[in-house]
Formats: sequence, C-alpha cells, structure tokens
Amino acid sequence: MLEGDGLLVRFWGVRGTVPCPGPRTVRYGGNTSCVEVVHDGHRFIFDAGTGIRNLGKALQADGGVVESHLFLSHTHMDHIAGLPYFKPAYDANNRLELWSGHLNQQGRRLQDVLKSLTEWPLFPVPLKIMRAYLAFHDFEPGAVLRPADGVEIRTGPLNHPGGATGYRLEASGRSVCYVTDTEHPERGRDRDVVRLIEGADLVIYDCTYTDQEYGRFRGWGHSTWEEGLRLCRAAGAARLVAFHHDPEHDDEALDRIAEAMDRKVAGSLVAREGLEVSL
Repeated sequence: MLEGDGLLVRFWGVRGTVPCPGPRTVRYGGNTSCVEVVHDGHRFIFDAGTGIRNLGKALQADGGVVESHLFLSHTHMDHIAGLPYFKPAYDANNRLELWSGHLNQQGRRLQDVLKSLTEWPLFPVPLKIMRAYLAFHDFEPGAVLRPADGVEIRTGPLNHPGGATGYRLEASGRSVCYVTDTEHPERGRDRDVVRLIEGADLVIYDCTYTDQEYGRFRGWGHSTWEEGLRLCRAAGAARLVAFHHDPEHDDEALDRIAEAMDRKVAGSLVAREGLEVSL
C-alpha cells in the first residue's frame, strides 16, 4: 500500500559501478542504485540499477495497478541495468513515466537510449515488449518538474563524465535530495549542489570514496562521505545518507564509515538495502 502524508524513503540498491553480491556484502547489500520515495498515493523511483528488480517484485506482490515515475540520474549501466527486469513494466494495466535531464545536451533522447539497451546483441527482446503505458520525458537540468499534485521536483546539473542530474523532491513541507554520481571541486563546495540541497531534510549523496581514497580516482566523477558532510553543513541540510558505495567497500568497511560519520555528525546514515526513512 502507498503511505499518505509525509515522505517515506526506501532503499532497494545502494551500490555503484557494478553489483557485488556475496558473503562480504550481506548486511548493506550488493545491488546498484535504486531509491523509492512514496507520498500521498504516488511513487517516485530514483534510478533503475539492479535494485529495481526487487522493488518490482514487491510491487507485484502487493497487487493492484502500479503507477510510478522513474527519474534517472544518468544512463550509465549501473543506473539502468535493472530496468529490463522491472516486472510491472510488462503488465498492460500499469503506467511508468521515465524522466532524464542529461541527454538533451548531447542531442539524444531517453527513449532511444533505453531502446538500444534492449536490442540485439545486448538483450533478447525489444523495449516494445513492455506492455505498460510508458511515457518518456527529456528535460534540461535546472528545470522544475511537477509530476503530481502537491509534489515539486527541482533539478540541477552534476559533475560526472557524460553528465548527470541531481533531484530535490518537495512535498508536505518536507524535502529529500538525490545527488549521486558527482565529483566535488578541488577547492570550495559545488555551488550547484549547495543550491539544490539547501535546507533539505534528507540528502542522499554520492559517497563512493573516502577523502583518503579520493586522490587515486580524480576525474572518475565521484565524491566522498566527508565532502557530503561538508556540503550539508554549507547548505544547512539536516541529514546525510551516504550512498553509491564502492563495490570494494565490504560490510566491515561500511561499518567503519558509519561510525566515523556518526562521530562527526550524529544521525548520519550509511545506506543499506531495506533501509526506510520517514519524513
């Protein structure tokens, strides 16, 4: 069932780069990026990494018609690989609207990019086999989206190879930001990110690396949990959720990060599959 007032945030996939299932990632999970936000009968999904498969299974188990909006940060494989396995998309009774803000700048369309994902020789069946009503929306970063009554989604550009989009969902006086796959500047804070997360209740941020590790990965388009805390402090945001974990960070490594984050700012969280946050 869909919850009513307020925002409910659920994490279905929290990894970046590549799925990493196994005994060393049991507690935090090994699926790639997928976050669900529920508000007043509406469902908003951020990214379609491999975590969206389990979300789809849960929605089918609930029964009834599935209507969702899917907002993609970008179309690198770890953020779209689960879409062909999202079972509600194959049911003609359902509706799925897909949104993307990074492709227009490259003269591409989201529908064409996703169509290529399900073409030979990469996939056995074409995109058109999805029987749900599909709508594709391409927009420019910075646009303000209103996908449902009482819901506003602000967007902004992120610093990632090929481009990416950050999102801020506002409803019922609460706000949650989804800012993943972005690299912070060498000096100062990213002004686009600070504007997007200003005063937010919850910030889900790309914390692929630690500050100590980051020097080996400059130019790869990712950030650190320490920078996430600095951004939240600069923007007056209430709470950080570290997200998009490096596949090399096993459960013990993420436990250490969680402890360090909590020492610096009590209440900070490290995302794990199954985590729910109510606002």
